[in-house]
Amino acid sequence: MCPAMTSLPDDTALTRTGLEARGGGRVLIVACGALACEILALRDANGWDHIDLTCLPAILHNYPERITDAVRETVQARRGDYDAVFVAYGDCGTGGRLQAACDAMGVEMIAGPHCYSFYEGNAGFAAREECTAFYLTDFLVRQFDAFVWKPLGLDRHPELREMYFGNYETLVYQAQTDDPDLTERARRCAERLGLAFERRLTGYGDLERDLRRWAER
Repeated sequence: MCPAMTSLPDDTALTRTGLEARGGGRVLIVACGALACEILALRDANGWDHIDLTCLPAILHNYPERITDAVRETVQARRGDYDAVFVAYGDCGTGGRLQAACDAMGVEMIAGPHCYSFYEGNAGFAAREECTAFYLTDFLVRQFDAFVWKPLGLDRHPELREMYFGNYETLVYQAQTDDPDLTERARRCAERLGLAFERRLTGYGDLERDLRRWAER
């Protein structure tokens, strides 16, 4: 369950089925389910009651070739109900296709290759040039088994770990919240993967900046 948000579906639902908009808002954010808690936390903290959120299943990240069509279909189906629609995705492995689709629809999306980049800030992330780091966010720490361990078959064949992660050196936990329990869980994820552990308290990064800009238009 998202921290302190008992009205939200649990993380498994956000992973598999996403989140339907509640209705009544003037602005719709179409987002990845992995960003639901963070977007709703920012909306509620800032009193952006005019913002609605609909989320596609987060597990689409394991099938990035499906993301563009899913976003396009959702925007086209819902845009008539709102004054404005924005897309809270990075490129997310779509090879520029998602940006092209958003441009064709006249819909703005978050800049950056993925959430790891815009959580840390795109400029700062690019400057690090980390090619041996494996990243987790708050959501991915909570859903580590669903996104990493089981899809890669490590629950059945742990001997595959070296093949998948042998070229990584560090698990970097980009923490959106200062939660000791999540930090410990992230540390255990690093141990399971045989990687060194680093925690960075990123907060919401460029996601907060773009949501504020969209909300205040």
